[in-house]
Amino acid sequence: MGFKENLKAELAYKDILIKELAVLSGVNRRTIDNYLRENGSVPSADAAVRIAGALGVTVEYLITGQEQQERNNPPLGPDPKVILKNIEALNKRDRKIVLNLIKSLKEMEVSEKK
Repeated sequence: MGFKENLKAELAYKDILIKELAVLSGVNRRTIDNYLRENGSVPSADAAVRIAGALGVTVEYLITGQEQQERNNPPLGPDPKVILKNIEALNKRDRKIVLNLIKSLKEMEVSEKK
């Protein structure tokens, strides 16, 4: 995937409209629309930095779909954003249960390696 597809995915994931991104980034709405068109243009480095900053991601992520640290780690399988989105949707009590489960699993993994 390239910039256009990653930008679309990030807008959908964060549930941000193009006009909201334009306000947050300072990049003209029509310019962003152009980046998202089928044969759209590629943003300048400055525009890419401003868009990435407004979305809370890196420019590298918007261009490649990967963060640097992901390249050094094995693939996680299910998309971590989907997992995070589901955890965020839980109430406080259930979130605590999930976090305790993860902690327990990690402790079991460490003890098994000993």
